[in-house]
Amino acid sequence: MYNLPKIDINSEEIVNYLKSAMILRQVYQKILSQKLILDVAQERGIIITTEEIQDEADRQRREERLEKAVDTMTWLAEHFVSSDDWEVGIRNRLLAKKVAKALFSQEVEKFFIQNRLEFEQVILYQLIISDEKVSQEIYYQIEEGEISFYEAARLYDVDENRRKKCGYEGKLYRWALPSNINAIVFNAPPQQLIGPIKTERGYHLFIVEELIAAQLTPQIYEEILNNMFQQWLATEVECLLH
Repeated sequence: MYNLPKIDINSEEIVNYLKSAMILRQVYQKILSQKLILDVAQERGIIITTEEIQDEADRQRREERLEKAVDTMTWLAEHFVSSDDWEVGIRNRLLAKKVAKALFSQEVEKFFIQNRLEFEQVILYQLIISDEKVSQEIYYQIEEGEISFYEAARLYDVDENRRKKCGYEGKLYRWALPSNINAIVFNAPPQQLIGPIKTERGYHLFIVEELIAAQLTPQIYEEILNNMFQQWLATEVECLLH
């Protein structure tokens, strides 16, 4: 193997590379975002304690399976950061979360209520067939009990990955489906065969395993909060850039 000589890279070279790769703007936006977060935190007296930083560092160590101090130092060196840099990064991320809550926690529940339908979920199975006649034949075979939906999906679906899962699409929000399909799917009783419905992808058959009513779970709360925060950051940064 050819041994490369030691190469030093200075900050000017890094900036020039970011420019030539057309990604300097994205980095600049992230720096502006962090400055905005720091300004809001200072205005509102939001701080991060040493204990909070330690707890997050321990969580990251567990996640990365860094059992010994030397493992952590090796991991940091691989990312070209010092322990101080790591601590700053942790502080910034925790600060962003606290600022998001300070700015938008009171708005989350109102947004959820106003958009409740968008947070309904369905556990869905889907079968897509390219030929209309074949899709009708399979529909009747399933209806007559000659074949199960799941077996038909395993044999006939146009998508190989979905065939392996017998048509399982997972737990989906209403917005994850095209409007003409979600209106049908979310109004169908569980276990009722739906279709065939024609789209540009083919002829769709569906079975709803379960309808899940909208609930403001901790996960959805965090999703809404983060979306509000990121939209606010993007707007503020664009204003500063212009």
